Amino acid sequence: MAEESVRISLCQVRAGLGAWLLAAGTACAANASVAPSRPLPAASSAAAAPWCDRISARLPTVSASTCRQSAVVPSGAKSNNGFPILERDIGASAGSTAPRVLLLGGIHGDELTASALVFRWLQTIDTPAAQGLNWKVVPLLNPDGLLAAKPQRVNAHGVDLNRNFPTPDWQREAPRYWAKVTRSDPRRFPGKSPLSEPESRWVHQTIENFHPDLVVSVHAPFGVLDFDGDAEPPRKFGRLNYRKVGVYPGSLGNYSGQHKQVPVITIELPHAQAMPSDAEIQRIWLDMLEWIRTNLN
Repeated sequence: MAEESVRISLCQVRAGLGAWLLAAGTACAANASVAPSRPLPAASSAAAAPWCDRISARLPTVSASTCRQSAVVPSGAKSNNGFPILERDIGASAGSTAPRVLLLGGIHGDELTASALVFRWLQTIDTPAAQGLNWKVVPLLNPDGLLAAKPQRVNAHGVDLNRNFPTPDWQREAPRYWAKVTRSDPRRFPGKSPLSEPESRWVHQTIENFHPDLVVSVHAPFGVLDFDGDAEPPRKFGRLNYRKVGVYPGSLGNYSGQHKQVPVITIELPHAQAMPSDAEIQRIWLDMLEWIRTNLN
């Protein structure tokens, strides 16, 4: 599960966007590698094909062809076991200065629906409803967890990636929280040091380079929405209602939201293995897009 917190106001979001727009020339040049215009080169998409075969064998409602058609490509980063972190960049247009959204699935390998949902959304991300935004999408951040003999929350090193980000006082707070609150639960081990894992390092570097205005992280199985920040939180996406979850040492929300001041929406699906209906998948997607248009534009 992702239980994260953010400290940012709507005014800060818009102010940050305004400052970013003023620096558009520099920002666009710096980010040209992360926001290419469509279509992606066929050869790049083909590079993900053998990995799609392995992913689809584990994910509900995601076939190998669905994965390939999502146009994900190797990002250049790899997991501990050498599996590429697959991504897709979708720009509103070449040189767009539209808001940037980082969409992540599968930070916990046993939350199968979290990855499957993002793959499903990639099938419709080119439709008019999703245009006008710059997207960086990673359907499966923790491939080693998904592809373990039995899918597991942690990565190949036994680290909970959502406790491995460099929040303030990590060296003191993260180990203490793990030992005292979780009673050294191995499923929530934060690692020996912040950013000890290649997967969390990739997210950290992506936040630095992509400069998202919003992070959306999909999880399961608690069936709620979490949003931490001073802006009006999303009240409902589909059947998922807003409920405050919490802040944890080393969590993505704590790091991105409180430390980096980039808001995080956490979508918690009701089940880790059973997908929502097609209609519910679409409702969650459209409600999220409406919130983004209202609060980031």
